[in-house]
Amino acid sequence: MTADRTRAVLTLNAGSSSLKVGLFPMQGDAALATGLADRIGPDGTLTLKDATGAAIPALAGDLSNHEAALATILASLAARFPDLDLAAVGHRVVHGGPDHAAPARVTPALLEELARYAPFAPLHQPHNLSGIRAAMAAFPGVPQVACFDTAFHRGHPWVNDTYALPRRFHDKGVRRYGFHGLSYDYIAGELARISPGLAAGRVVVAHLGNGASICGMMGGRSIASTMGFSPLDGLAMGTRPGQIDPGVLLYLMDQEGMSAGQISDLLYRQSGLLGLSGLSNDMRRLEAAGTDAAAEAIAYFVARLQRELGSMAAALGGIDALVFTGGIGENSAPIRARVCEGMGWMGIAADAACNAAHARMISPEGAAVAVLVMPTNEELVIARAARALV
Repeated sequence: MTADRTRAVLTLNAGSSSLKVGLFPMQGDAALATGLADRIGPDGTLTLKDATGAAIPALAGDLSNHEAALATILASLAARFPDLDLAAVGHRVVHGGPDHAAPARVTPALLEELARYAPFAPLHQPHNLSGIRAAMAAFPGVPQVACFDTAFHRGHPWVNDTYALPRRFHDKGVRRYGFHGLSYDYIAGELARISPGLAAGRVVVAHLGNGASICGMMGGRSIASTMGFSPLDGLAMGTRPGQIDPGVLLYLMDQEGMSAGQISDLLYRQSGLLGLSGLSNDMRRLEAAGTDAAAEAIAYFVARLQRELGSMAAALGGIDALVFTGGIGENSAPIRARVCEGMGWMGIAADAACNAAHARMISPEGAAVAVLVMPTNEELVIARAARALV
């Protein structure tokens, strides 16, 4: 390795409709480059930035699916960093199963194991594993590190980890896993850094995006999550319904004659904000739409959030702080305001001016519950884990 080589770790974070990348040095947390392929599909966009925030030219390429978007991103980064020397590639993997509570080096056996969890997270797991295979092909011999979204929740109390089914199903892995753990891990660490007193208490974090969930933490550890066996449960999401009576699924099978595949497609790709609005899974489009159906979809999204906040208060014995994060949580002041409205009985409120300005602390001075807005950084969590393992 020559002195002018750029020694770094690459991170890949595949969401249901996005692909985030980060390039991090071996020392320090400031990224050398970041990128986002958003709204992957016919309307896909790609943005790449360097350490100063200046745009990195993105090569013309295909953004119609995750695999094509990854190839375009890698080619663009290679053009910008021709002397790149990768120490490791870190990957977000949504489902790590019941046993993985920490990041792990990728082996053929681990890949085979993780592929078995694809039916539990079909919007994410196949893309996560495709990213690993693509990185292995692009960077042969470079260590690949899997970081699991379920790992942060592995210490749940048993009552928050199980379903009221015969115990043999829990033993077979039918349990509440929880997701978005990399995001919650980052927020827990940042909150401990900026406000150790709050971090030591009862904190509810709302990760709101195309995928959405709430995590209840105590002392920085996950106690409960709105997501369960799969990333379908809990809040309404971009294309997923969140909480639903299992009897509805039995009805769809028995009375509508729907197959398991049709129901899976309905639940993962046709429901949520998209299904309710008949327009889009993107909150930005719904807020600008002005239609009755879009307004009703937003109202349902907010109502589910408020109900689950009450659930987390019960699980934690109260709330000391509420943190908004994720694409919607960080950027939509109207959603934050509406969620806080009507929650005064819990001591939750938002100062209109602070909220509109996207301040870090948006609760009124002296409020019983601190309400914060904190950008998440799953890529940094992945980079730190990859560096630690190599």
